[in-house]
Amino acid sequence: MPVLPGAEPYRRDGGEVGVLLCHGFTGSPQSLRPWAEHLAERGLTVSLPLLPGHGTRWEDMRLTGWQDWYAEVDRELRALRDRCARVFVAGLSMGGALALRLAAKHGDDVAGVVVVNPANKVHGLFAYTLPVSRHLVRTVPGIASDIAKEGAAELGYDRVPLHSAHSLRNFFRLVDGELPQVTQPLLVLRSRQDHTVPAVDTARILSRVSSTDVTEIVLEQSYHVATLDHDADRIFEESLGFIDRLATGVGKEGTTTRG
Repeated sequence: MPVLPGAEPYRRDGGEVGVLLCHGFTGSPQSLRPWAEHLAERGLTVSLPLLPGHGTRWEDMRLTGWQDWYAEVDRELRALRDRCARVFVAGLSMGGALALRLAAKHGDDVAGVVVVNPANKVHGLFAYTLPVSRHLVRTVPGIASDIAKEGAAELGYDRVPLHSAHSLRNFFRLVDGELPQVTQPLLVLRSRQDHTVPAVDTARILSRVSSTDVTEIVLEQSYHVATLDHDADRIFEESLGFIDRLATGVGKEGTTTRG
């Protein structure tokens, strides 16, 4: 199937510092493209891949699982490492979980991690029924476009395939067990109001990682897809400052801040 207009992957060659951006579950690179373009305009080498099964139709996603999504970002990270001296990983929602697993598995090859409203668990009774319900019901309503900003919209599926949701649940469990292996500097930006991923997910991640250089920023004006919302510019600038500090060796390690 052809890729939906606007859902195309984005790549831009720049300097010796690279950034890999990972989009969310049922979403597409469209939700992160302004962020990717902002970083590229500042001279960074940027990769924003389209995850398998995304950006076309939900029927395609039903045939994929977390192994496919992770393999895509893993390949992109390796390509960036061949091209750049230092590489950072970043992600939104499930993309945050992908970024955290990359950090856990690749160690020093990842210089730092930026996550926006990172997801850590499929919540509620729905999660427990997935092993059975996915064989009885094909899809449930979509979760895209939780955005406060009027006129802004996320390009994502209007249905969630339950086979894919079940795979996502398994992936979150896997990543949760690997979080203690995350030692890199970590920047977390979360929305105070998020109708998709609860704040407990961020709290769980922060309690599990082994990073000592941790910054958490609360976004007051945005919902889940904050990269397209009122706080988007802050996300772009905070992440750029985080990368600049670590890539140039400026700043002190071993600090924890909240803002």
